Amino acid sequence: MTDWSTLDAKKIMEALPHRYPFLLIDKVLSCTAGESITAVKNVTSNEPFFQGHFPGNPVMPGVLVIEAMAQAGGVLSHVTMIDVEPKPLFFLVGVNNARFRRTVLPGDQLIVEVEVERVKRGIWFYKCTAKVDGKLAVAADIMCAPGGER
Repeated sequence: MTDWSTLDAKKIMEALPHRYPFLLIDKVLSCTAGESITAVKNVTSNEPFFQGHFPGNPVMPGVLVIEAMAQAGGVLSHVTMIDVEPKPLFFLVGVNNARFRRTVLPGDQLIVEVEVERVKRGIWFYKCTAKVDGKLAVAADIMCAPGGER
């Protein structure tokens, strides 16, 4: 039996279909099924998006921080529904109240925290934050819904 309370990259890839360069979480520090997850994205200078965003002043695109939140939510949904067959594949279906407070730069460690607000008609509603050095970088409410099988 797999312990899903903490996950390395290999276990994350068991839960998500994403692969490099689009797998945007490196590790799960804690996960409580049906409640919350805390994940890490180590932002390195060799990320492919830094080539064009922006040359000479690399900044992680905010939309990719949102995607990291959605991926963490996807892992949380997977862990919560571990006994469901066939395994649902979750898609990002909505983003509300997104606020970008600080830039995310190469060398930063992004801590993504996702809490389940509610599940209604199969749609998962999450409250999400992404922090660097304990300071809020991005906050958003996101929605994920099953849209196929894994």
